[in-house]
Amino acid sequence: MDRALDYPALSEADLAARASARDAQAIRLITTRHNQRLYRAAWSVLKNRSDAEEAVQDAYVKAFTGAAFEGRSSLATWLTRIVVNEALARKRASETLKRSLESADVAQLDDYREKLMSASFRSPEFQVLRAELAQAIETAIARLPEEFRTVLVLRDIEDMSVEETAEALDLLVATVKTRHLRARRRLRKEIDPDFRAVLAETLRFDGDDCEAMTDRAVAALTKQE
Repeated sequence: MDRALDYPALSEADLAARASARDAQAIRLITTRHNQRLYRAAWSVLKNRSDAEEAVQDAYVKAFTGAAFEGRSSLATWLTRIVVNEALARKRASETLKRSLESADVAQLDDYREKLMSASFRSPEFQVLRAELAQAIETAIARLPEEFRTVLVLRDIEDMSVEETAEALDLLVATVKTRHLRARRRLRKEIDPDFRAVLAETLRFDGDDCEAMTDRAVAALTKQE
């Protein structure tokens, strides 16, 4: 690692190339910059914090051990598309498992539910004054249909442009606009009309959570051969 190198000044292509070469400092900078957006995108599909974190970590590994970043879009958009695809794959696998479990005996199903509850337990994260409202918004977003939910998270919480969202989700721009409009209308029926003022508190993924994700991504990538 070149300690004299000004990593924040590097282009996205150079940073991605260094990450693919297992440069821990490049990986750390990329993950710190993008953890929250990718986590929110994964959660919008999976609606589970633990599952979303795992999807993001696996997406980083796939991003920097697979096809190289070519710069046709921003690094953020490229990573978002990878993590959304990873989350969708996990959701499909989970649904397949669920269908399989539906035919299992009662003892097997109860055992699975107990393990699931234990694995998904999280300590309370919303400790600021607007925490309860932020949680209410998160719950309301989770109730949206998936095609609306993911567009709303990327557009309103992550502030991605219509074009970036369309590229990340492989949708037409017109489809993104329509889904975004419908998502916001449905959301407003359930929560305070001024919900945008508290969206910043929703699905926060910074501080210790962000640092832990970065450490895991660095460890996973730097041990790759």
